[in-house]
Amino acid sequence: MVQEKALQSKIIKWLKDNGAFVVKQHGGVYTEVGIPDLVCCYKGRFIAFELKVKNNTTTKIQDFKIDRIRKAGGIAEVIRSLDEVKKVIGGID
Repeated sequence: MVQEKALQSKIIKWLKDNGAFVVKQHGGVYTEVGIPDLVCCYKGRFIAFELKVKNNTTTKIQDFKIDRIRKAGGIAEVIRSLDEVKKVIGGID
């Protein structure tokens, strides 16, 4: 979990430094299950990132939510590095 938190902090900083509005989803009683870890808006595009480290994989509900975001016209990706985030953002620029 420590590695995921470090990755998350690095990604949030980079996104904000590059003009994105970013919200970190916190799991809890009032949070919808399966929503990706980071939700952001960049140049008018809705983007959601599910962060995973090592060999961790998404759950079925996470896969379902990612699919729903994509079907609604948003961008949703499972990412493991800042470079992957930069690639997604680079595709928008």
